[in-house]
Amino acid sequence: MPDTSPPHQTFLPPSQGTPALKNHHLWALFAALAVACLVFMLWGGAWRSSYILELRAIKLGGLLCVGASVGVATVLFQTLTNNRILTPTIMGFDALFLLMKTVLVFVSGMLVLPNMTNTATFLFDTALMIAATLLIFTAVLKRAQQDIQLLVLVGVIFGLLFRTVSGFLQRLLDPSEFAIVQSNMFAQFGGIDRESLLIASLVTAAIFVWIARRHLILDVLALGRDTARSLGVSYDGLQLQLLAAIAALVSVSTALVGPLAFLGLLVTALTHTLLRSHRHGLLLPAASLIAGLILVVGQTVFERVLNLNSSLAVVIEFSGGLLFLVLLARGKIT
Repeated sequence: MPDTSPPHQTFLPPSQGTPALKNHHLWALFAALAVACLVFMLWGGAWRSSYILELRAIKLGGLLCVGASVGVATVLFQTLTNNRILTPTIMGFDALFLLMKTVLVFVSGMLVLPNMTNTATFLFDTALMIAATLLIFTAVLKRAQQDIQLLVLVGVIFGLLFRTVSGFLQRLLDPSEFAIVQSNMFAQFGGIDRESLLIASLVTAAIFVWIARRHLILDVLALGRDTARSLGVSYDGLQLQLLAAIAALVSVSTALVGPLAFLGLLVTALTHTLLRSHRHGLLLPAASLIAGLILVVGQTVFERVLNLNSSLAVVIEFSGGLLFLVLLARGKIT
């Protein structure tokens, strides 16, 4: 009898899709971001004034740099921890930044911060945050035999310690000194210094080039320590290198505009929902584009529509916090 069975068909898993479709998603995100940037730059006839265009270009560069840094850093951190609800913020970066500002005001009064140039302040904050985080990373990993989960727990403890000390010192400040510290509690996208932005962009670009050359290795790294080592990946060394890259990206973005605790969680959730892929060659650029789109569109709405009657950083933190609770309730942590 002839074979009447249906021909064999091969179906891709829902989480994979086709590379061409994923590339279309990237191009669509790029086009949307380009349109958002044009609207941000030209809204209200700004092309008539070169001075306004220059100011907006600096702010736009800051938004894109911060968005790309936070998005990529969060994707890398979730790859290392194999957990979708963890972000570098859990390591206490924002708490360390606020503690630095609080201690500086507490020790020196109102003399140091106002008299430091923006570039000097940026370099000081970045260098101190990178040095402190790398010291914690290397010390804990050596004692914990490369246990990344223990590193996360230590980061949580340090973050709590930093917040507690900051809160205690802030209670001892007078109102004028506390106002200086309070201005650093939330990200501020206005008044970004040109030289600081240039330095931040160069550091971010250098790290992105380094990461781009290893995106295939990151796909293997996401399989876990034992699997990656069995496939020939130097897991321990690459883990420390990625932690250093994450520390540099988060430190640069935080020193440039201030802490953005839940932006990374919001971005990575949207990235995984849109792409449904584990390929870092797609996830990393998509996270950068989505983060930039969120910040540019959000800042356009708050500046041009709401006339700065609210803060973009507050809305991002609120939305990210709600998303964290939703993901935790649904159990989507891997």
